[in-house]
Amino acid sequence: MTVSSAATAALSGLGFGLSLIVAIGAQNAFVLRQGVRGQHIFPVIAVCAISDAVLIAAGVGGFGVLVESLPGLVTVVRYLGAAFLLGYAVLAAKRVFSSAALITESAGASVALGATVLTCLALTWLNPHVYLDTVVLLGSFANTYTAPDKWFLGAGAMVASVVWFTALGYGARRLGPFFARPAAWRVLDSVIALIMVVLAVGLVTSA
Repeated sequence: MTVSSAATAALSGLGFGLSLIVAIGAQNAFVLRQGVRGQHIFPVIAVCAISDAVLIAAGVGGFGVLVESLPGLVTVVRYLGAAFLLGYAVLAAKRVFSSAALITESAGASVALGATVLTCLALTWLNPHVYLDTVVLLGSFANTYTAPDKWFLGAGAMVASVVWFTALGYGARRLGPFFARPAAWRVLDSVIALIMVVLAVGLVTSA
């Protein structure tokens, strides 16, 4: 291993990680919403980043081969994830048609930290795409490198996760003045509900 090869691997992991993470999905939509509300941002970012780090390490360590050999496990997680996403979509849709809830949220009412963390964990660990992206895809890519370079690649991907979720969570706070209006929350929750439904249908219909 040389310094240049380690740096190249780390940069490759950073770029590959961002390409997988920066996409419209359930986890990102949740982080965005918490960021806009300005509530429990750091714990949510920490849950997302730590979860990604665990999954990336598993993929780099070769766990992706085991996941690919157990298609039944992926199927179970797929349907559990779809059910959860549909449930979250229903909650978002209810907020759209509840002006009182919209006004309360824009005034800064807070959801309990425990409930927020549990929701974030569910959106992360009940999403089969998380396993396919971080464990299988990134893991397979990392294992084209030899040790210890593959671990530098994994570290780069972990840094990408931290950078992205931090930027998304705290950057969303700049939208606070816009979301002071209930109508803005109505639009955001409509988009979130639609995203959740599309993702749930995609999980059920995907091969």
